[in-house]
Amino acid sequence: MGFETEFNSVCKFKSEQELYELLEYGKGKMVKSGFRVYPTGQKVIAYNPSNEAIAIVRIMASVAEINFQGEEVTGVEMELVRKLTEEESRVQTALAHEMFFGEREQQ
Repeated sequence: MGFETEFNSVCKFKSEQELYELLEYGKGKMVKSGFRVYPTGQKVIAYNPSNEAIAIVRIMASVAEINFQGEEVTGVEMELVRKLTEEESRVQTALAHEMFFGEREQQ
């Protein structure tokens, strides 16, 4: 048991439904496996399941707990600051692939 820090300030959605709710309603929640620490109050880049930068969000709450199935999970509540432009998305996606997502695929 231990906490994994999301130090790179990335929110990667694994569920299209969670991402849709955030973009549609301006607020949303994401559930991640394991205990994680998200930078509450800070703005971060949100990525869709295909690792494409999609928006800037503000982390409102991060709650790590053991669910009823005995699994360690972290619920992250966020609000939409704004969607990224096409150019911003392209640049952020390329940078994230080089800095974060690409390295994980090679390990």
